[in-house]
Amino acid sequence: MSDTTDFGYREVPRGEKASLVREVFSSVAPSYDLMNDMMSLGIHRIWKRIFVNAIAASPRETLLDLAGGTGDIAFGALERGAKRVILTDVNPAMLEVAQKRALDRGITQGLEFAVVDAEHIPLPDRSVEKVSIAFGLRNCTDKDAVLREARRVLRPGGRFHCLEFSKVGIEPLARIYDTWSFKVLPEIGARVAKDRESYEYLAESIRRFPDQETLEDMMRDAGLERVAHRNLSGGIVAIHSGWRL
Repeated sequence: MSDTTDFGYREVPRGEKASLVREVFSSVAPSYDLMNDMMSLGIHRIWKRIFVNAIAASPRETLLDLAGGTGDIAFGALERGAKRVILTDVNPAMLEVAQKRALDRGITQGLEFAVVDAEHIPLPDRSVEKVSIAFGLRNCTDKDAVLREARRVLRPGGRFHCLEFSKVGIEPLARIYDTWSFKVLPEIGARVAKDRESYEYLAESIRRFPDQETLEDMMRDAGLERVAHRNLSGGIVAIHSGWRL
């Protein structure tokens, strides 16, 4: 394993990436939801709704939501009928926003919060029915470790779901998307969040993330089976899933 890893387009020591990512999300946490709406023109809400429907956590199931940020997936899963959701994130600032949002929504039952590094999940083997991660895997230093941990905590018959930016498969759309990502988004970040560098990193991290087929191979290597993906918006994002059988 290399001593360095990607942080956007930079190579940094592996041991430093987690703290750099925490700095980014601590900076953007107060404006995170507003920026998501502006960056995606509101489409992220549709992606997340489709993702929650794909997870389909039932009243008999516990969902472990990794890198859960400000809570969109956790709240959606509870509204759809999940019995219990464990909302986790490595960044306390993001979880503080999620907790405030949960209180504002009157969510007091079935939701737990925990600061968790997705590479080292503090749960027993075979303890949950569903694991999700939305727009978080690309920020992890050891993505293979996250996938292995997700499989470890799943019960047999449980399913892992990942929503992540991916490779656009339509060339004209790819050119427009590149312009939006590298020209427009950092400018919005500078004006709205007063943080150009964090949004430059976010755009770069998307381009460094494995494409659809590569991520499928990584999931299989982690022991997940019946792996599949579904492109949304021409491949701007993709939903990946795999089972522990």
